[in-house]
Amino acid sequence: MTAPAEQPASVNPVRDRAPSRRGVLTTAAGAAAALTAAAVTPAHAAPDRAPRGDDPTVVLVHGAFADASSWTPVIGRLQRHGLRVVAPANPLRGLADDAARLTAVLATLTGPVVLVGHSYGGAVVTEAAAASPAVKALVYVAAFMPDEGEVLGELAGRFPGSRLLEALTQVTVPGPGGTPGADLYLRTDRFHEVFAQDVPRDTARVLAAVQRPLNAGAFTDRAGAAAWRKLPSWTLVTGDDRGIPPELQFFQARRAGSRTVEVRSSHLPLYSRPGTVTSVIRDAVAHAA
Repeated sequence: MTAPAEQPASVNPVRDRAPSRRGVLTTAAGAAAALTAAAVTPAHAAPDRAPRGDDPTVVLVHGAFADASSWTPVIGRLQRHGLRVVAPANPLRGLADDAARLTAVLATLTGPVVLVGHSYGGAVVTEAAAASPAVKALVYVAAFMPDEGEVLGELAGRFPGSRLLEALTQVTVPGPGGTPGADLYLRTDRFHEVFAQDVPRDTARVLAAVQRPLNAGAFTDRAGAAAWRKLPSWTLVTGDDRGIPPELQFFQARRAGSRTVEVRSSHLPLYSRPGTVTSVIRDAVAHAA
């Protein structure tokens, strides 16, 4: 059975007023169909064309409570369009350390890069790109986009609507030099409600079970240089997000002068709206090529 195509997202200019609530609501059935298409069709279909030598490499950086496999529905689509894709592991140990490790990965690549961050990964790409001359464009998907010196915990609290804090659970772990540290997880019984309400429950249960923790220090680290001040950026705002409030996403996009697309989605459009995510990335690639 062929999955129905996703409805187009609304493309909005960067605005100085409160965001609208336009967009298309993805139903559970539509999300399931989109997920099936992502998991099956690209894996068995030949690419439309092979990557060219001068094509940018798309580097996908995952967020908290996830690993690189969270990009799977999008990776297949990008590869089908003949794009080179790299999805490195994001250690989730703290902003400065995660950004430094990403910078090291970017240094191994040849040619231009389009750097994409989801959720906490947006903060990581913002800092890493500032030290990576190969990066020609940034894409933010339901993401943090901190300015230099900002703290994610404070940034997240500027606008109401997030249910993230109430859904976290903390595990004490050894820190540097044996001092106590803390890892944060999303409670498995809240994962679907807070992070993935438009993703099939069976899929959300699997994602909750395999989640990777975020070191609590990531919410208190001060961000380094903000690459979006010098690089063109694209932002996918998720209008039904219960993790990072849509108002915060719009605020960040406005100050970055980012090309902005709004879509009705939970915090996981990688699963509920992979076609839209792919389209935004491809637009950035076209401009960076």
